[in-house]
Amino acid sequence: MHRKRTVRGPRRQRRKVSRQTARARADAALITDALRDAGLPLTLDELAQRLGRTTRAARARLDAELDSLVRAGEIVRNRRGEYCLREFLPLIVGTVSAHRDGHGFVMPDDRTTPIFLPPRQMLEVMHGDRVAVRRTGTDLRGRPEGAIVKILERKTQQIVGRLYEEAGIFFVVPDNPRITHRVLIPRDRLENARAGQIVLVKLIEQPSKTAQPVGHVTRVLGEHAAPGMETEIAIHSHGLPFEFPPDALQEAERFGTHVSAAAKRDREDLRDLAFVTIDGEDARDFDDAVWCEPVRGGWRLIVAIADVAAYVTPGSALDREAQHRGTSVYFPNRVLPMLPEALSNGLCSLNPDVDRLCLACEMRVNQAGKVTRSRFFEAVIRSRARLTYTKVAAYLANPAAVEDQDVHAVGPLLNDLYNVFRALYAARLERGALELDVPELKVQFDAHGRVAAFVEHARNDAHRLIEECMIAANVQAARFLKRHKIPTLYRVHGRPEEERLEQLRLFLQGFGIHLPRDRPLEPGDLAAVLKQVVGREEAELIGTVIVRSLPHAAYQPENIGHFGLALKEYVHFTSPIRRYPDLIVHRGIRHVLHGGDADSFVESLEQLGLHCSFTERRAEEATRDALSWLKCQYMQDKIGEEFDVIVTGVVDFGLFVRVKGLQIDGLIHVSGLGADYFTRDRSGFRMVAARSGRVFKLGDHLRVRLVNVLIDERKIDFELAEARAELANAPRRLRSPWQRRRGRR
Repeated sequence: MHRKRTVRGPRRQRRKVSRQTARARADAALITDALRDAGLPLTLDELAQRLGRTTRAARARLDAELDSLVRAGEIVRNRRGEYCLREFLPLIVGTVSAHRDGHGFVMPDDRTTPIFLPPRQMLEVMHGDRVAVRRTGTDLRGRPEGAIVKILERKTQQIVGRLYEEAGIFFVVPDNPRITHRVLIPRDRLENARAGQIVLVKLIEQPSKTAQPVGHVTRVLGEHAAPGMETEIAIHSHGLPFEFPPDALQEAERFGTHVSAAAKRDREDLRDLAFVTIDGEDARDFDDAVWCEPVRGGWRLIVAIADVAAYVTPGSALDREAQHRGTSVYFPNRVLPMLPEALSNGLCSLNPDVDRLCLACEMRVNQAGKVTRSRFFEAVIRSRARLTYTKVAAYLANPAAVEDQDVHAVGPLLNDLYNVFRALYAARLERGALELDVPELKVQFDAHGRVAAFVEHARNDAHRLIEECMIAANVQAARFLKRHKIPTLYRVHGRPEEERLEQLRLFLQGFGIHLPRDRPLEPGDLAAVLKQVVGREEAELIGTVIVRSLPHAAYQPENIGHFGLALKEYVHFTSPIRRYPDLIVHRGIRHVLHGGDADSFVESLEQLGLHCSFTERRAEEATRDALSWLKCQYMQDKIGEEFDVIVTGVVDFGLFVRVKGLQIDGLIHVSGLGADYFTRDRSGFRMVAARSGRVFKLGDHLRVRLVNVLIDERKIDFELAEARAELANAPRRLRSPWQRRRGRR
């Protein structure tokens, strides 16, 4: 009885969800078939008659199904209230990606070329809205341009921003720069908020071509510069879920705090193996543990991953919320976990000296770093130690200098892991995978919650060791699912587009580096560039520009390989506590282990892949915004101080620079470059002075002075340290009235 309840129970629940999914697909197919057979748009009444769904309850279900199809972009509702099949219309369905300058793009669902939306088309939509557009031609830059035909779904229901009052009219300026509308607030809907405060606003009227959006204040978040405000703003500005529904919390609590004896049955017992976790000092959830031993011709490596799928079953309250969140979000001073803490920091976290359920990947790795065979199985482990990257790296560099007894107790294991890592790493280099050793930036706070310092932490061999073990397990998971024909979400990374590649070529030529033109670009070509610049001050800049030239990695059911890692198939398997796609991969593997086949594994993966890619980008944007706020806050009281910077970008109006050691970005406006006229040359990477002939280019190292900080706009302005003295001594004929006033200041 225990076996049926613990092993087959989730399968019964999966079959129930699968039947519901199949039924929904069948109903959708009936609707689209009816529209296709009719050959013309139909009203709700006409569709109900054709489908024989004329009762009140059947019509209500049909209405809901039609709404779902409209949101998905499969059908469109015209101005007469009729439903039309999109395939009969010359329309492109996608998501609006707005730009702070007022224009935007529609990112098509089928991942084809983005459609440019001029500012007049953006008046009635906001960032994230789903729309159907008609292509109208090309813009002056040769990009496809479109016009909005139908707004399918409004994604922005609330906005966070700063409240202002002008001439007795209250309005909120959204903190998210992608939302350029001002939200009008009726005086009787202020909820005691005062001008200058940060507020949360619920929209009661969406924008139109002739009117701004209207909303009412639902919550006052606090004063503008209060500690922690940057995280609150980012959470609400990007619509991040931050509170778990009661049913999800209750579901997580019901599992208790210890793994039951019943849950351990029918699993391989690996508790006698000295598994360890290796993470950062501030990590709280431990997805993965590793163990290794030398064998003839190589090593036996086991990567044990928290078996989240044993607790989070399809269709459950936990599953719905985890899918909604898509990922955990890590702010400098706060974490929004994908799963409640009872699981993320409790039962699913591979804490030391406690039993934990795992999905394990055992691999045989030969001396050349090739995985010769592998298997997946359900297991129970007990981690021996919670180690950190810093301690492990110190031990690997000089064991005698490390005094930590926990590290020495597993010293032989660490040596074996290091040996298998070196083999895997050599294979990585041989296949030409990219490796970007960009230092991680950590924020240190004072006792009052304000930024005390920014500290860079360089990657070390302990980071690389865990990374290689995880990549190896991810590859084997992808091959396992592919071999058993189980649909899944692949982690894909495409080749760079030709336009971006050409820009990269021009950029690298400025450093005397050339990419091949006589054949398609390979990952090894870019890896060779990174190897060539190791040790140079421009290495971080070159690595950043290379990353910008590549497309975003994404999740999708269609496998196109991973360009950056130089792999033919790749999935995310190793972090199911914090990434929903990993949980999907686990379910696929468990499905096979429990005797299932491809025909009985039903998942709607196309939209799920889009959703997970979206939540990943949303989390990245939110954490980047919060960090930008903190950087501005840190620099606010340093106006007049000088810094060493490197030029990271050249634009018509100046130079973008990054402060060394702080990863703080800012702008030197052309007016801050000195008493001269400056223009950007044809290469796009150099700024040339007309009178003096002085040249500023990408990668230059400059000494600058901080002149202005705008926290709300996340903008930091510098000038050349010598520019003020040069300006004061410049001939009066070269100085504008504005420059003369600035010089007097």
